Amino acid sequence: MAYLYLLIRLLVASCVLLFTDHVPAARSRADTGVMLRVLGTVQDGGSPHMGCKKACCSALFAQPDPTRQVVALGVADASNQQTWLFEATPDFTRQAKALSQWGQGLSETPGGIFLTHAHIGHYSGLMFLGKEAMNAQAVPVYTMPRMLDFLQQNGPWGQLVTNRNITLQPLVQDSALRLSAHLRVTPIRVPHRDEYSETVGFLIEGPHKSALFIPDIDKWEKWDRSLETLIDGLDYAFIDGTFYDAAEINYRNIADIPHPFIIESMARFANLSKANKAKIYFIHFNHTNPVLDPQSTQSHQVEASGFHIARFQQEFEL
Repeated sequence: MAYLYLLIRLLVASCVLLFTDHVPAARSRADTGVMLRVLGTVQDGGSPHMGCKKACCSALFAQPDPTRQVVALGVADASNQQTWLFEATPDFTRQAKALSQWGQGLSETPGGIFLTHAHIGHYSGLMFLGKEAMNAQAVPVYTMPRMLDFLQQNGPWGQLVTNRNITLQPLVQDSALRLSAHLRVTPIRVPHRDEYSETVGFLIEGPHKSALFIPDIDKWEKWDRSLETLIDGLDYAFIDGTFYDAAEINYRNIADIPHPFIIESMARFANLSKANKAKIYFIHFNHTNPVLDPQSTQSHQVEASGFHIARFQQEFEL
């Protein structure tokens, strides 16, 4: 009798385990509520890069790779059919379309655009909202104070404001902005070349998970915060991976374009736990960066070290 009772207990436990194992696979986008999609991974100048005669670009001029789009993230809240775009890049047209096609009945323009700073790859796509192109109506553009002033006071961006193609929405450092019942965004200042505006990253928090987006930073040592400390409270960290190492930059003074090399970041974060390393996704790759090729030795080295490389159209639950 005791044997029969034990057998029944084991059968019940097995059924519970089988059901539990299938729950994650069965979860739909509607169940998870908020999703994040990688809409671009390349540095401002794109790939192929203007004037580049290196092997990394030569074939791409003849046969462009549609996955080589400038860095941007898209976020969709399925519960209320809203979308937001992080960065307005030179590939804005294709990225906005991809965002609108993510679900049924979504608008051709995002419900809001968040800008990190005033370098060309991060805001120049706003021009496609103007009267020469879409002639959009009052698309909210979320910016920090200096970035807001830059757009208002300089053409052709000021015309977008005057014509109400866009409406500028001020952000406050470290102050969370609630976009829906399921999503909030917080701007975080980071050190970068701030010729025309300040530079921020964004903490994007959904109902289940959170992501940090820092496509540009000068060096980790210059930041008044520590990613090592913040990473415990995050699920994903999309961080500056512009250059793999100094060897690829033999045509410009690296002092003029400071970024943490991927090999520097991997060394700095080498002592993180395996789980925390796996949260890090490098993004914003220069056209010379070998990790753009998933089959490169450098790509394999990043993954073997416990980190990840952001890839075009990857999706993440928030």
